Amino acid sequence: MIRRLLLSVVLLCTLPGSLLAQQAEGFSIDTISDAVFQRMQGRSFPADCTVKRQELRHLHVLHRNAQDSICQGELVCHQRIAHDLIDIFQQLFQAHYPIERIRLIDDYDANDECSMTDNNSSCFCFRAVAGSRKLSKHAQGMAIDINTLYNPCVRWRNGRQTVEPAAGEPYADRTKSFPYKIVAGDLLHTLFLQHGFIWGGSWQSLKDYQHFEKP
Repeated sequence: MIRRLLLSVVLLCTLPGSLLAQQAEGFSIDTISDAVFQRMQGRSFPADCTVKRQELRHLHVLHRNAQDSICQGELVCHQRIAHDLIDIFQQLFQAHYPIERIRLIDDYDANDECSMTDNNSSCFCFRAVAGSRKLSKHAQGMAIDINTLYNPCVRWRNGRQTVEPAAGEPYADRTKSFPYKIVAGDLLHTLFLQHGFIWGGSWQSLKDYQHFEKP
């Protein structure tokens, strides 16, 4: 297993980015299998979900944490952004960009607060925007949240600051230095923008530092 993983790393370092998505071991795009769908049902894919199962894709990606350990991650997204995400995560892996964990939000019973508090990165979850009835881009599988504890969503209402997840409040001060912090111009931010995503950290009405979505 270790030998196979080392061969994968060598392959990742020698192939151009445009070829990686098709040839790199450890990175894959699949339709939603029955086993994965069973994990999703009643959680990220509730009974009233309007997104069709066949529109979604199950991705496996390699990533590195802050200790530079190699980890295997998985996520579900819309088919329209599947190849974008594979290319982005392969380049992040090559560059040793730290991402702590990438697990299906179903492992947290689709509880966004629990997933974010665990610094989990995830994509598809059929839900409304917090505090509204409007469907989130996550409900379409067209948005992804990265390193969520250290890059919280910060809102201001009537002069009061609200931070999601609540445990991320110490990281709402973006003048501080800490691990897993996403900043404008870093590699992750640059790659997502190159692929046509919008960063929530650039919004004016609120700052969603973990969030990238594609129109």
